[in-house]
Amino acid sequence: MTDLTPTPAFRFAVNVTPRPGILDPQGRAVEQSLPHLNVSGVSGVRVGRRVELTVSAADEAAARAVVDRLASELLSNPLIEAYEVEALPAPVGAGT
Repeated sequence: MTDLTPTPAFRFAVNVTPRPGILDPQGRAVEQSLPHLNVSGVSGVRVGRRVELTVSAADEAAARAVVDRLASELLSNPLIEAYEVEALPAPVGAGT
């Protein structure tokens, strides 16, 4: 007999940014553009990317393990980028 219980879905975001000490030309370009917009008092701009995904797994720990693996092996370059995994609210319509 097959188990018809739906597998829970968990939402995560992976935020990828340049490692400290690594040049960030996009961040520098944004920072240099600020005076043209009459914006002052902003510094240390770092530009990265955000990947949001839903993972079906038995529990949140198993889902996070999948996301950690994806983040370290696919979504970031560990030599020049750091990543942070953020848990998000459950997807709309998910019964979790």
